[in-house]
Amino acid sequence: MPAPIRLRELIRTIRTARTQAEEREMIQKECAAIRSSFREEDNTYRCRNVAKLLYMHMLGYPAHFGQLECLKLIASQKFTDKRIGYLGAMLLLDERQDVHLLMTNCIKNDLNHSTQFVQGLALCTLGCMGSSEMCRDLAGEVEKLLKTSNSYLRKKAALCAVHVIRKVPELMEMFLPATKNLLNEKNHGVLHTSVVLLTEMCERSPDMLAHFRKLVPQLVRILKNLIMSGYSPEHDVSGISDPFLQVRILRLLRILGRNDDDSSEAMNDILAQVATNTETSKNVGNAILYETVLTIMDIKSESGLRVLAINILGRFLLNNDKNIRYVALTSLLKTVQTDHNAVQRHRSTIVDCLKDLDVSIKRYAPSKRWHIDTIMRVLTTAGSYVRDDAVPNLIQLITNSVEMHAYTVQRLYKAILGDYSQQPLVQVAAWCIGEYGDLLVSGQCEEEEPIQVTEDEVLDILESVLISNMSTSVTRGYALTAIMKLSTRFTCTVNRIKKVVSIYGSSIDVELQQRAVEYNALFKKYDHMRSALLERMPVMEKVTTNGPTEIVQTNGETEPAPLETKPPPSGPQPTSQANDLLDLLGGNDITPVIPTAPTSKPSSAGGELLDLLGDINLTGAPAAAPAPASVPQISQPPFLLDGLSSQPLFNDIAAGIPSITAYSKNGLKIEFTFERSNTNPSVTVITIQASNSTELDMTDFVFQAAVPKTFQLQLLSPSSSIVPAFNTGTITQVIKVLNPQKQQLRMRIKLTYNHKGSAMQDLAEVNNFPPQSWQ
Repeated sequence: MPAPIRLRELIRTIRTARTQAEEREMIQKECAAIRSSFREEDNTYRCRNVAKLLYMHMLGYPAHFGQLECLKLIASQKFTDKRIGYLGAMLLLDERQDVHLLMTNCIKNDLNHSTQFVQGLALCTLGCMGSSEMCRDLAGEVEKLLKTSNSYLRKKAALCAVHVIRKVPELMEMFLPATKNLLNEKNHGVLHTSVVLLTEMCERSPDMLAHFRKLVPQLVRILKNLIMSGYSPEHDVSGISDPFLQVRILRLLRILGRNDDDSSEAMNDILAQVATNTETSKNVGNAILYETVLTIMDIKSESGLRVLAINILGRFLLNNDKNIRYVALTSLLKTVQTDHNAVQRHRSTIVDCLKDLDVSIKRYAPSKRWHIDTIMRVLTTAGSYVRDDAVPNLIQLITNSVEMHAYTVQRLYKAILGDYSQQPLVQVAAWCIGEYGDLLVSGQCEEEEPIQVTEDEVLDILESVLISNMSTSVTRGYALTAIMKLSTRFTCTVNRIKKVVSIYGSSIDVELQQRAVEYNALFKKYDHMRSALLERMPVMEKVTTNGPTEIVQTNGETEPAPLETKPPPSGPQPTSQANDLLDLLGGNDITPVIPTAPTSKPSSAGGELLDLLGDINLTGAPAAAPAPASVPQISQPPFLLDGLSSQPLFNDIAAGIPSITAYSKNGLKIEFTFERSNTNPSVTVITIQASNSTELDMTDFVFQAAVPKTFQLQLLSPSSSIVPAFNTGTITQVIKVLNPQKQQLRMRIKLTYNHKGSAMQDLAEVNNFPPQSWQ
């Protein structure tokens, strides 16, 4: 039989694979050769074959058939065989395998071997995958090696003893005599593993904890030598002597000093020295300082030392590294209840963290009430200067803090009495009053003294917001929607709410007019569905990501929310509100636009789509009478991402599809060009090009489209919102239409833009699509 290829050659061959299938084929071929070699009991190349098998295991391929071969290598007298055999045992075996019972005798023999490296292999394997039975059988040999004078073996025996104690805690006392002299060792490796062993014993047994408290002076001395010693190239890490050992000692001191006055007193001085002498310019020093702070806060330390620890955390908050800031905030959260005054000194820095883009930094707050109060205080004093996402973020926080609803709506109501200058604050207040106005009127607040407010007083405030000169269009939209929502929460003022809504049906503000018209339709035609449509918002789910966001509509308001790819839940969703209103108002044969990305001008509760579609019937059949229907779930069409591959996305047939002029009026020209998807023949990709032949630019340009329900349509984001004058440039936008039934394509478009100081709007139908675009 020819000699098998070497491990290095196998690695080189596998790395040449271009596809996963090609790699699997190589692995299967080599595994077959290895199996044949194992069946023939080939002792010459067993070590090489097991090594290759371990590499395949690391790549995620099954290698369990090599378990017995590992045992044969362990039983070999050659060190190279034993090394691969023990490595294979640690990777391929665990204590659930029966075959590991066969290893006990081999490991026992190797623990008594004359060569320290063979003994080290046996200790590593036992400490990695030894079962409770193996630990009981071999604990005596481990304890003997723990007392040896060989530093190489003592450090490995100490770690192995940790594993034995975790598996069989009752064997802990067996190692107690061997621990007496461990801390006298000069070798840092032995010291490190010894501290790990002592820590494990103290955490598992109160008796051991009391026994080892006498070692505090010795641990303090070791730590002092580390921080006061000069440069040692063997242990130096970024200018600090053995930071790993320092951290381990600090953790052990924290355990020993907890709830013990004498031990805490003995370590106060050394903790102060570590806190003041450790270099903070490198991350290594910050790690030691963090462990020092945790130790100071966990033991019975002096008050001055605790202040020093909190000041260290305050310095961490100023660090540019977000991980360090997050660690500092988490630690301050644990100490704010016991050392409130010391934490209070860093309050301004903590508040600044609320502005951080990283949500893990922003999330810190001693309580939800503190978080809400702090952001409200910011909005009250400087609301006009906060980030745009402050309003939706606070609304989300309030919505998710169910127990704080009554308290929050009362605070916000009092905050805006007679003062509408801070528009973000007024927007949040209007939203909360609309959602929780019933709690405000009922006086259910338990966190502070409730106030007596009538339904008319609440409506007076919201109407004042509507007519105030300081209110922006967005704020008025919040207020009108809040008044509408109160029609399902108040009982005595519904007629007054109807009058307010009807008045704004003729408002010169198109946004308010649109909302009022839609709300009037709810009152007149679909009053039986009003309470369900305007019910209280559920708890909002928000993925913690800094990635792109989409616009999620919340009862008429727009909020940014992270993109999620999971399918929508079964109930009605805020994002499908435009589709809900289409069904309510009779657009029963229309498929609305499914946007994939936010546009520069968010839609407001689907009103623009209602204006676009009206009561048209694109199929030519008589329009059905408006009737309440179950709300369909509009999900992301499947053709968008189906079949993405390295082949061309569009068909060569597209070159023969003629373009058309879909619209030409008042200097604005819209042209359609067509492409057919190669991955899905039912998909037509339409690229619109908008040009402007007048002498002035057309601004705030918005193109919308709708198709019959037998189609699915997706409108991507435009290249711009300005159509340059004199045909000096164009706006391009892509439409994807799924036409599985190969029906003739029909479309209605709506164009809105500003030109020469006037708002322009026009509707048009496009029925002259070339047959090649849909057949």
